[in-house]
Amino acid sequence: MSALHPFHLAFPVTSLARARDFYGKLFAWLEMTVLFDTRQMFYGVGSRTGIAIGPCDPRFRDERFEQRRIGLHHLCIRARRREDVDAMHEFLTEIGARIVHPPEDASWAPGYYSLLFEDPDGIRIEVNYVPGRGHLT
Repeated sequence: MSALHPFHLAFPVTSLARARDFYGKLFAWLEMTVLFDTRQMFYGVGSRTGIAIGPCDPRFRDERFEQRRIGLHHLCIRARRREDVDAMHEFLTEIGARIVHPPEDASWAPGYYSLLFEDPDGIRIEVNYVPGRGHLT
């Protein structure tokens, strides 16, 4: 079995300033450390995972994220407890995030509980809890 499991995700945004404000709050709430904060990158790391955002190519500045386009579908943050999903929902409501669906049970796996929200560009982010080892089987 490979020891390679940490990762980072990098994606462009239409307004780095607007995204920095949103992700800065999100990173702080998730207790992520901001490693880079420049004109070209805002990068936070926590739980051996990194998220980097940077400005999109000017040709695409007027576009919005489309979930079914090739590329990123959504980002999922795993919660350790069901209550963490509820706490994240409360936090997101306080900062005015667009909630796609509030915390709810789903049939993906026994005990699957999640919420779905969007960043300022409409990139979808899920927070879910799956009991036990957290596998879907």
